[in-house]
Amino acid sequence: MNLSIKNWAEDDRPREKLLLKGAHALSNAELLAILINHGTKEASAVDLAKDILSKSNNSIHQLSKLSVKEILQLKVKGIGEVKAITLVAALELLNRREAESKNKKSITNSNEIAEFLKAKLQYLPKEVFAVVFLNNGNVIIGFEIISEGGITGTLIDVRIILKKALQHNATGIIISHNHPSGNLTPSKADLDITQKIKTASETLDVKLLDHIIVSDTGYFSFADQEII
Repeated sequence: MNLSIKNWAEDDRPREKLLLKGAHALSNAELLAILINHGTKEASAVDLAKDILSKSNNSIHQLSKLSVKEILQLKVKGIGEVKAITLVAALELLNRREAESKNKKSITNSNEIAEFLKAKLQYLPKEVFAVVFLNNGNVIIGFEIISEGGITGTLIDVRIILKKALQHNATGIIISHNHPSGNLTPSKADLDITQKIKTASETLDVKLLDHIIVSDTGYFSFADQEII
């Protein structure tokens, strides 16, 4: 049996899957497999990634603490010094990103959150719906894409949004979606879902602070326009 990734179904190939669906659609093992690049005759790159994760208690956080020497000591056949260096470098970037996010200042206006959201959403080829989670100091503590395909094309489950808000221990949320067309005018569906989420979140003492529409032409803030 040939375990080369080239022979997998297109949806099962990590690189192709990332291109088709975005990095957020990949599992931890699939993302690591892209870094590992090649497997062995006995195991695919994804198999090697799963083995590394298994030996790190399936924790990216724990894996990110390992040095090159410590990764090699995991004794995963097919993971040599070069691949271990690649993993350590990539995971160090993750550590630095997390450290940077903890030092974020409080969000004080729509422009600050819009810049954060534009960096993540403005160039996506299709419409997605996302939520930013904030603590009581209005510091960003989480960000998640909830659905893809647009407000009119995708069912947005308000219960999922509220569940995730509780998981993040958030006291405030900012919802957002992108308009790939560049048109920033909110639709009736945009207005309806905003009111629905606002009403539901109030029952859990989670405040809906804003709804931001972003595109490569700018942004639209419901709060600034006193719609929310």
